[in-house]
Amino acid sequence: MSDIGTLNERSLHRSLKEHLAQRGDRFEVPVGNFVVDILRGAEIVEIQTSSFGAMARKLDVLLDGHSVRIVHPIAIETYLLRDDRKPRRSPKKGNLYSVLDELVSLPTMIDHPNLTVDAVLVSVDKVQRFDDRARRGRGGWVTVDRRLREIHSWHRFTSGDDLVAMLPDDLPPLFTTADIAPTVGSRAAAQRLCYCLRQLGSIEMVDRTRSGMVYRHAV
Repeated sequence: MSDIGTLNERSLHRSLKEHLAQRGDRFEVPVGNFVVDILRGAEIVEIQTSSFGAMARKLDVLLDGHSVRIVHPIAIETYLLRDDRKPRRSPKKGNLYSVLDELVSLPTMIDHPNLTVDAVLVSVDKVQRFDDRARRGRGGWVTVDRRLREIHSWHRFTSGDDLVAMLPDDLPPLFTTADIAPTVGSRAAAQRLCYCLRQLGSIEMVDRTRSGMVYRHAV
């Protein structure tokens, strides 16, 4: 999986926590057998810069008694910082649909009444150092930190209906991922969206052809 949307901890995590902080918040608080990033009354805010799948067990427990908001940064613009060189813009770019990379790990959980997912589109600096031991001893640039450069926008997902809203408005009654790809940016993103929507029962597969699976909206 690409590292566009799965940004690691450290500076980025800390900066988002500072941005989210409100008076009365408690940070790094034990809740049951877990430690949560922010406890705001009965609400838990988790800044998740890595895989949603790694949170599955934690969410299973916490959602029973708390409202949980996952804040997930997606780098739509990345600058590479290498030693004292001038920052260089990386060709890799995420977008809002990159959130599907993570939602496929827990597609039905998005319909849980206590769960909210905030996809945050950001620009980041990726700090890299050259390591002679990287890439099987041939040497290479290794990312040691990611820093928040700018927050562009926030997008909230509270139910499966928000994923349905990602579909094009002009879909035919029977459609394939090829019909969705121009809207979401790639065939892979369209496949992830359809997987999530099938698991949620929002669409159903009616046929399989050489060009791919054929879907329709569930009745």
